[in-house]
Amino acid sequence: MKLKSLSKAVMAALGVTVLSISLTGCDDDSSNSSSPSISAVEFVETASAPTSADDMSKTLATAKAVVTYSDGSKKEYPLSYNTLFSLQDKVGGNAYAAGQFYNYKMQPLMDPYGQPLIAETPDGNSLLNVDGSLYMVTHLEYDWLLSNGTEASGRAPTGMILTGLNQATDGKLSVKSQKAIDFSSVGGTWINCAASQTPWNTHLGSEEDYDLQFNPLNSNYSTTVAGVKAMTELYFNNSKQANPYDYGFIPEVTVKKDGATSVVKHYAMGRGAWEMSMVMADGKTAYHGDDGAYTMMSMFVADKSGDLSAGTLYAAKWNQTSDQGGGAANLSWYKLGKASDAEIRAIIDSGVTFNSIWDAVLPITDANGAKTCDAGYTRIRAGSSSDECLKLKAGMEKAAAFLETRRYATYLGATTEFTKMEAIAANAKDKKAYMAMSRIESSMKSETAAPFDHIKLAENKAGVTYTLDLAGSQKTANGGEAINSDYVASKMYVEAALLGKPISTDAYGNTADVKAVANPDNVFFSEKMRTLFIGEDSGMHVNNYVWAYNVDTKKLTRMLSSAAGAENTGLQVLDNLNGHAYIMSNNQHWGDLPSSVPAALQADLLGRINRFNAPVGYIGGLPGM
Repeated sequence: MKLKSLSKAVMAALGVTVLSISLTGCDDDSSNSSSPSISAVEFVETASAPTSADDMSKTLATAKAVVTYSDGSKKEYPLSYNTLFSLQDKVGGNAYAAGQFYNYKMQPLMDPYGQPLIAETPDGNSLLNVDGSLYMVTHLEYDWLLSNGTEASGRAPTGMILTGLNQATDGKLSVKSQKAIDFSSVGGTWINCAASQTPWNTHLGSEEDYDLQFNPLNSNYSTTVAGVKAMTELYFNNSKQANPYDYGFIPEVTVKKDGATSVVKHYAMGRGAWEMSMVMADGKTAYHGDDGAYTMMSMFVADKSGDLSAGTLYAAKWNQTSDQGGGAANLSWYKLGKASDAEIRAIIDSGVTFNSIWDAVLPITDANGAKTCDAGYTRIRAGSSSDECLKLKAGMEKAAAFLETRRYATYLGATTEFTKMEAIAANAKDKKAYMAMSRIESSMKSETAAPFDHIKLAENKAGVTYTLDLAGSQKTANGGEAINSDYVASKMYVEAALLGKPISTDAYGNTADVKAVANPDNVFFSEKMRTLFIGEDSGMHVNNYVWAYNVDTKKLTRMLSSAAGAENTGLQVLDNLNGHAYIMSNNQHWGDLPSSVPAALQADLLGRINRFNAPVGYIGGLPGM
């Protein structure tokens, strides 16, 4: 992967808010210039965690960049947060609000009160330079608030928007055009969460399919019924019945210079509650973040670099080596199957159902509460704390591997005990990846009564960011088959500075140390700045932050404080876009305050915050690397 492509991927992981960095004379293409190049970038905090209601109610940059040049000189660059638009806004000639949801005919949807159904949750971002034209793909994750201010109790079909951007000579970005992207050719999309950019300059999205993953015997199956009902009635307008096996995949969006888009879903990459997928430097190895509880770590290795339409899917087993500081493990990999998108699409179209893949029954509970399965069945937990007894039906291995990926992974022996696995970033030079685990709880703690107990860690509700060492010459745990990748995660551990620190509730309602990352969500790595950027989705910090962690100096710096209650999403870093650098970062659901906030402060904050505000923007002020 070229460094420019990787930095695009990092930007998309960081989100819709952009940090604009304008560094001159440091692009690889300017090697003949007499100007000094950039040798180091350090972020220095200019403001501590906000404590006044006024500051807590705003999204504010809290750092400056100190740039060291090759001639030894230094220059400081103040940073600022810039809003491109709110999802309530009509911009770029769009007749509807940016966050408007649509049906399969691209007709706007209305909420139960007859008002436009508008998302307040911008998520994954990809700012792409398409032959000199700038376009940004932005996810609309879900509907949070109805028009009367009540929280939405159901789900609605989601989507993505394409925003054309202008770039001024000083680096300032502004909206040129905007339109919704049509996903009717793939049956629409469901809960589009974080995103990344491929080395070949396309947008790689996600479908965080919480609602459509459940066993019909499971008590949580009602959420599946509700999700299918929402897609059938709202998206398809009752013209067809929605199929849960159409959702939970990785979509790819290609943008052309004239703004035309084409979309595909990569069925061969497996089905889960995908936070995002990140392609490594070889252009064919990709890791997925599987959000929720009792989830898996999966890896896809494409047959060809630059083409995700066919390949082999794997799931990891956590072989614990330490239970200290977030834990550590050696990873082994189980091969789930090999397929193409077309093969899995044909299986879906054949009318396959859960009951045609699995013979499923509930466990038997004895007088002591122990759960067992009849002979021939395997007891599992996958995506839910409820145990299941499964037996794979004859000839259904491929359907299970790619449509029931979590269940099949643990059925074969891989680990489905991760909790709140979020975004992934790639460090090409050091051959490492980073994975945000928002919380260590429930299934990552020791569970002696569970079907398996691979992960046995102390609870840390503030979460951690793991480092993954990548290696070649790896073989599968189930068969010893060589894995055709030099980017196979072999070790997983936590650097001390990236460990969340729960505390007793402070005077503002924080239940995690404001000097440390809490509940990491978005992550993106800048090769040129040697910096891992981390965005929080925390109920433990009243204000969520974006952090910069230099992997060489191990320095952690708070860069951005978002409005109280808001989540930081859409993280993406562009090291050099026409002489400027940008850190994209959005906010979701302003004013979604933790219950720990004192009543008087909570009332003050809610009086200052527009809960419908959902800005898409960037941190600006840095030169291009």
